[in-house]
Amino acid sequence: MDIQALAFDTGGTVFDWHSGLVDAFTRVGHVHDLTRDWHAVTNDYRRAAMKAIVGQVRPAFNMDDVHRTTLDGVLAHHGLQAFTAQDRWQIHRAWHALNTWPDFPAALNRLKRRYPVVSFTMLPLAMVVAVSRRNDIDWDAVVSCEMIGVYKPQPEAYAQVATWLGLEPAQILMVACHNFDLNAARGCGYQTAFVRRPLEWGPAGPPDPHPHPDCSFVVDDFPALAQRLGV
Repeated sequence: MDIQALAFDTGGTVFDWHSGLVDAFTRVGHVHDLTRDWHAVTNDYRRAAMKAIVGQVRPAFNMDDVHRTTLDGVLAHHGLQAFTAQDRWQIHRAWHALNTWPDFPAALNRLKRRYPVVSFTMLPLAMVVAVSRRNDIDWDAVVSCEMIGVYKPQPEAYAQVATWLGLEPAQILMVACHNFDLNAARGCGYQTAFVRRPLEWGPAGPPDPHPHPDCSFVVDDFPALAQRLGV
C-alpha cells in the first residue's frame, strides 16, 4: 500500500463540536434561567447545518454562514426565542473555540514524521485556522471545500485535493469517522481509514457508528492508526 499523504476529515473526526456547543448553549441558557436537553439541541443544530452544506456546488455561502443562519430555526424549534442577538453570536462563535479530541495531537505529531498531513474539510478556512491554533495543531496544509467551491461528498472535491497534492488518489489515505465521507473518497480511488469517535454526538452516540467493510483500516483511536501505519 503506497500511502504518500494523509487527509483528515476535521469536524467531528478531529474537533469535538458536540461538547463545545453543549457548553455554549448551557452557558447562555443559564443566563436566561432556561433548561433544555442541550445535547439534543446541539445535535439538531449540527443536523440542520450538515443538511444545508453537504454536497453543495459553488454556493454563495460557506459553513460559517450556515452555522449562523440555521441557528435561529433550531432555537425557535426548541422554544428558545428569548436568546438575544448577543447570545446567538456567542453560540455561533463557539464553533471557532472548539477543542480537539485529546488523543489527536500527539498522534498527529507521530504521523507527521513520515507523512504530509492535510485537513480536508467542509469547515471554513478561518474556523479551521482558529481552532487549530487554539489546540497547537500544525497541519502541512488546510484544504477547505470552500476553497474548491464544491463540498463533500461530490467527487470533484476529492479529485481536486489529489491534484493539489500532486498525488494519485490511491496514494492518499482519507481519515474520518463518517462513512459518507470515506465511501465517497474510496469511490474516487482513495485509501480509507475509519477512526471511531463514539462521543461525537454526545450520549446519543453517532448515527452511523459501523465502519464500511471496505475500509483499509478500522481503529478505535488515533494512536492505533499511527501504530498501524508504523510510526
